[in-house]
Amino acid sequence: MNPFDGTLPFGERPALILIDLMRAYFEPGADLYMGSRDCLDSAARVLSAARAAGVPVVHTRVAFGAGGLDGGLFYRKVPPLRHLAGPLGELMPEVEPADGEVVIVKQYASAFFGTTLASTLTALRVDTLLIAGVSTSGCVRASAVDAVQHGFVPVVVRQAVGDRDPGPHEANLFDIGAKYGEIWDEEAVLRRLGA
Repeated sequence: MNPFDGTLPFGERPALILIDLMRAYFEPGADLYMGSRDCLDSAARVLSAARAAGVPVVHTRVAFGAGGLDGGLFYRKVPPLRHLAGPLGELMPEVEPADGEVVIVKQYASAFFGTTLASTLTALRVDTLLIAGVSTSGCVRASAVDAVQHGFVPVVVRQAVGDRDPGPHEANLFDIGAKYGEIWDEEAVLRRLGA
């Protein structure tokens, strides 16, 4: 349920946003998210269903400068993420953007931060935002909060989000569900998308 008006979270026009599913997070030796590719595999299944249903898809990635400066404002303290130039900064092939899908280069945590995401979604008449990606303690939670503030209903796909630590991961999922939107299992999202 949408905590603000008691309606079901899916509106007439959902969109899928895939946050930071980049090689740096999943390549061997750089896998920081729960030691597995599970969230990437789940995100790829949701992406396939969204495409089949004609749901708009938005991809985001982070742009880093020299030494790990993020958008000129923040500094990544995680060593493997301080050097994202070249292939490590590319999106994983499982979720590679298709022709016509939007790719937004963002600054730091929220997919809305320093981007035109809100205006892009408004132009698409989106009312519900399906969220997948990494990490719940940063990007996903911040994006859910900002989605609400911009007038969208966030629905986080539980299996399609990953984090470095299971403890904060579950705590942030609980916080999102309690305050900002919905946490749906992948199976329920796939059913809603007609997969």
